Amino acid sequence: MIESPICSLLGIDYPVFQGGMAWISDGRLAAAVSEAGGLGIIAAGSAPASYVKAEIEIARQLTDRPFGVNIMLMSPYAGEIAELVAREKVSVVTTGAGNPSRYMDMWKKAGVHVIPVVASVALAKMMTRLGASALIAEGGESGGHIGELSTMVLVPMVVDATDLPVIAAGGIADGRGFAAALMLGACGIQMGTRFLAAQECRIHPEYKNRIVKAGDRCTLVTGRRLGHPVRSLKTSFSREYLEKEYGGASEEELEKMGSDALRKAVVDSDVDGGCFLSGQIAGMVSRIEPAAEIVKDVVEDAERILASASTYAMAKTCR
Repeated sequence: MIESPICSLLGIDYPVFQGGMAWISDGRLAAAVSEAGGLGIIAAGSAPASYVKAEIEIARQLTDRPFGVNIMLMSPYAGEIAELVAREKVSVVTTGAGNPSRYMDMWKKAGVHVIPVVASVALAKMMTRLGASALIAEGGESGGHIGELSTMVLVPMVVDATDLPVIAAGGIADGRGFAAALMLGACGIQMGTRFLAAQECRIHPEYKNRIVKAGDRCTLVTGRRLGHPVRSLKTSFSREYLEKEYGGASEEELEKMGSDALRKAVVDSDVDGGCFLSGQIAGMVSRIEPAAEIVKDVVEDAERILASASTYAMAKTCR
């Protein structure tokens, strides 16, 4: 069995986090992953605190295992949700799209483990100084808002820059990716796209079908011109957005076009107006299955690979 300090720190069985995906990662999905021994995470996204509170209550009805809440710090409701997480004493808070330093003391006093998502060494060092419990180093292969560095580059650099446990994220979908992350110095992984195909994930069926049918060149990145790059599936919407982004459209036009686009994909499967967020590893997701099977498959596959790792150390040099 894979032993990791993050498991004893958080009280989970396996060092497998489910990514906080806005309008996707709800209380039911989070509870299913936590029940399977990983760490389920509810995504606040741009939703109000009342939505997040309701999802926390749903998760607590379905599991007594630890779970987390992800706060997108660009949200106008970020402050309210930060206070909610402290009041509810949720086990873990993960953060993205910003700097959570203004809320750190409040969370720590409430006994909440703070695990920020970082896309650079500078932010990793800052979060370490402020007393984070662990870090999620997320490479640009991931879906949604992304940084510039790839997972292969970012993870070992963050590991070298901090003494905190590091969770690797971005481009991980199976035991091979899990094992590779551990070899890079991480003590666990976070997966988002793989859990889009979980039976408990309540996105529109067409969204799931698009993930399962995706190929190796299935995504593109929009928003670089605005300073907020986002990775999603190639659709008529994302292609049109990219064309307008570099075709002279104003920021106001682009913001209007992107408004509510994720909800349109998740709820309505609106190909013309919806943004289907996805990581590059969608091409490796081939079936819809229970969240518990996803966790089991990834862990057991990683254990098998790590058990045979010594054979590579003994292999002759290739010629």
